[in-house]
Amino acid sequence: MNRQTLIAIAAAIVLGLLAVYLANTFLNAAQKQNEESQLTRVAVAAVALPYGTELTPEKIRFASYPKSSLPPGSYSDIATLLPKGERRIVLMPISPNEPILADKLSGAGRNASLSFLLPDGMRAASVRINDVSGVAGFIQPNDSVDVLITREFAGANQNQQQITDVLLQDVKVLAIGQSTQGADGKPIAAQNATLEVDPAGAQKLALAQQVGSLGLVLRKPGQEQNIPFVETVSLNDLRYGVSRGRPVSVAVTTPPVRVTRAAAPRRPVQAPPPRSGTNIEVIRGTTGNQYEVGDYEG
Repeated sequence: MNRQTLIAIAAAIVLGLLAVYLANTFLNAAQKQNEESQLTRVAVAAVALPYGTELTPEKIRFASYPKSSLPPGSYSDIATLLPKGERRIVLMPISPNEPILADKLSGAGRNASLSFLLPDGMRAASVRINDVSGVAGFIQPNDSVDVLITREFAGANQNQQQITDVLLQDVKVLAIGQSTQGADGKPIAAQNATLEVDPAGAQKLALAQQVGSLGLVLRKPGQEQNIPFVETVSLNDLRYGVSRGRPVSVAVTTPPVRVTRAAAPRRPVQAPPPRSGTNIEVIRGTTGNQYEVGDYEG
């Protein structure tokens, strides 16, 4: 193979590689252009936006989203999101880079309202609490609680006694006092709690506050944590340490008591009554023996 042939082969290889490179570049550019034509920009949070934050331009940025996966209620321009001269308030916490959606904001020019946080058909009801009934302030907004009621009850013999029932289970806490967001686990001292309940639950809370005192019990959320059959606790259950109708065993440390029984009185031994009859003495040699014989009745 001569030199000219080798040069021709090398040139063909170089040209082939160049053609492959140009083809790949063209295809990548076309694919990128096609993808960009399928994308649209969406307003996302540039920083964390907690509840009650006023939305301003510096807290917003835009990111590209596929048109086929566009979140409903998203915004593609700042003019629609923040109309001129009007303000929007964040109603639900929004994380950085999370799309800003309409159902997480107040209406244009309107302030934040707790009613925007309520699901369809639900109500917000407030109850009085104190340091004890509020679990020492460790109940935070968005926690789940059970509501207990302690009230007077007339027993079978018309004697008044105090009882405690579970009024509601798995209730979401919307606010503690005037705070609608947690404080990083720090206790919140407040005199009232706002709960998310259905209409019947709101009626029960209103009546319960008139007839007794309420207490909140912090619990794990979820209906699977509910107690299907809740027993009423009365003063009788406290007397012997009864829990759910079952006695609690208590270790007794008092010393044993020795019991001494009095001996039964002995009866005097009475001699057998003398027998009636005739004695006969039989003398054998120098020894005499007496024998008793019965009476003979002829």
